[in-house]
Amino acid sequence: MSMRDILVTNALPYANGPIHLGHLLGYIQADIWVRFQRLKGHRVHYVCADDAHGTSIMLSAEKAGVSAENWIEKIRQEHHSDFCKFAVNFDIYHSTHSEENKKLVNRIYRALEAAGTIKSHTIEQLFDPEKGLFLADRFIKGQCPKCKAEEQYGDNCEICSSTYSATELLNPYSTISGATPILRKSKHFFFDLPQFSQFLKNWTRSGVLSPSVANKMAEWLDSGLQPWDISRDAPYFGFEIPNEPGKYFYVWLDAPIGYMASFAKLCADKNISFENYWENAENTELWHFIGKDIVNFHALFWPAMLETSNFRLPTAISVNGYLTVNGQKMSKSRGTFIKAATFAEYMETETLRYYFAAKLGPNPDDFDLNLEDFVLRVNSDLVGKLVNIASRCAGFITRGFNGKLASELMDKSIYDSFLAKADTIATAYDDREFSKAMRAIMTLADHANAWIAEQAPWKLAKANQHDPNIQQICSLGLNLFKILIVYLKPVLPDLAKEVESFLNLPSQTWDEAKIPILGSTINPFKPLLARIDSAKVEAMVEASKENLSKTKTTPSAPIDSPLAKNPVSDEIEFADFAKMDLRVAKVVSCHHVEGADKLLQLRLSLGKDSQGDEIERTVFSGIKEAYSPQQLEGRLVILVANLKARKMKFGLSEGMILASGEGKDVYLLEPDEGAEPGMRVC
Repeated sequence: MSMRDILVTNALPYANGPIHLGHLLGYIQADIWVRFQRLKGHRVHYVCADDAHGTSIMLSAEKAGVSAENWIEKIRQEHHSDFCKFAVNFDIYHSTHSEENKKLVNRIYRALEAAGTIKSHTIEQLFDPEKGLFLADRFIKGQCPKCKAEEQYGDNCEICSSTYSATELLNPYSTISGATPILRKSKHFFFDLPQFSQFLKNWTRSGVLSPSVANKMAEWLDSGLQPWDISRDAPYFGFEIPNEPGKYFYVWLDAPIGYMASFAKLCADKNISFENYWENAENTELWHFIGKDIVNFHALFWPAMLETSNFRLPTAISVNGYLTVNGQKMSKSRGTFIKAATFAEYMETETLRYYFAAKLGPNPDDFDLNLEDFVLRVNSDLVGKLVNIASRCAGFITRGFNGKLASELMDKSIYDSFLAKADTIATAYDDREFSKAMRAIMTLADHANAWIAEQAPWKLAKANQHDPNIQQICSLGLNLFKILIVYLKPVLPDLAKEVESFLNLPSQTWDEAKIPILGSTINPFKPLLARIDSAKVEAMVEASKENLSKTKTTPSAPIDSPLAKNPVSDEIEFADFAKMDLRVAKVVSCHHVEGADKLLQLRLSLGKDSQGDEIERTVFSGIKEAYSPQQLEGRLVILVANLKARKMKFGLSEGMILASGEGKDVYLLEPDEGAEPGMRVC
């Protein structure tokens, strides 16, 4: 096997808030992959940095009464500390506000300019006359020009789902100062992305992206690319454009260059060749691990910039989905918006690494952290299966044989059967099929426990704790345990280190799983991992709750199904009916609910919010007899969007879809042709 030279980057967290579990999904995925590659003997450089520029950071620093430089350094240290708590081990954790980044940004910009890809145009934007800055849509609110709803952002209405220009808002105001914005013209610089359309069509289909991500990029490419605005006006915290006073590079131009800058800093510190990875890069690999919300920047703008400036292109872009908790978007009011630091305060952090690994694959599927399942999975797999092997065997070796292991394996066939799975598990790791690897490992753990139970050393010990058969049985059990720990080392590095100390072993590589430990002395066994107490999870959730009573929120809700059996109900006032928020929703996905005779679980989309994020709900509906999941996916339904959420045996349900009939004769109410997700039903 030839050694690979790999540079791995993670998406740069924005220096304007704490790391939470949604962030950690992508970082833990990358760290597991990096650790596996190193365990296999490959050379890997793993870099990241804080994304430290932009208006939001400038305003946050101003509000805190500190300089922007002090603000971003404080956040950078907090972020790095959080990553360390979860064993995410970067070789360098840098900042995009660095001399290395400024130098590379200017170099790339000059290359883009020399290639004729930079154009300038005068545009008209809303301007805050009190604050003295141009306003992005998220900093403008007013009345929707369509339905007249108050407090709507400058790009779309959350009430009627209309989209519009910020200049169309009625009675607009700046959310920064409260002033009425005015129109003002300004010269902006654009990267001519449309000229790269054919190049990007070929590159996005070259295998660097998963098929589903490539298909998503095709939607952008087929609809026609637009020039990309890469400049912002002062005041702005970032790098000033050369020879253009008062003009700054947009944060998304310098953010990905931050990968290069972080590596350049590492190269200077560790005497590594920057050119071998970014210029003369035939024998090296570049892997980006990112979330699906920033794919367009990495798969369209970034490769076009690299191609123009004569730098290498990524080998692969690994994309993870969004994290939900208990089947729904993370919520501060429900306590499921859990910060990394809060989780670390209440839980062993490697339990989260394992749970992520147990469910992660290579595709950008959304990931649900079901807290009840999390407790059951960790207690069953890590405590009940894995650690149980060592706890069942170690005491007999210590008490009966002074900690000394047998000098030979009593049954080499079972030992060899564990080693035979090494290539299958390694391939799964390499392909980022972590869930497949975890299933294979836990199947082996089941086999080990079954074999130990069959041998029953505790029965032999009742007669004679010094019986040589006990030493043979327990020594083989611990050897099987050692193999499993090596297989799990990318996921559980801290636990692996404890086990290596317990077994008196040096740090193990992947190939050293093949070497049995015979005739050596182990240390007395100490508990390696405690069972998770559900009360601790509840306390963590409670500690994560924020009082949002003064904040305007969108109610959530579950589903009862089908509708009431009585043909006529008591009369209600119109005001009662008006309380119902009926919305058009699209069925994004649907599947059967295990253990339920009548229920289907539906994931519904209500369109996008003002930040461009998908608004989604999970509902459970008793329509299984009438509809199959395949019949429902992609279909429009009517959702009672403000029905109070209801906790069911199978999860939290957030709304009711409207239907008539019962049993096999249920019929869904559907909107007419032309309706779109999020529209209010009148």
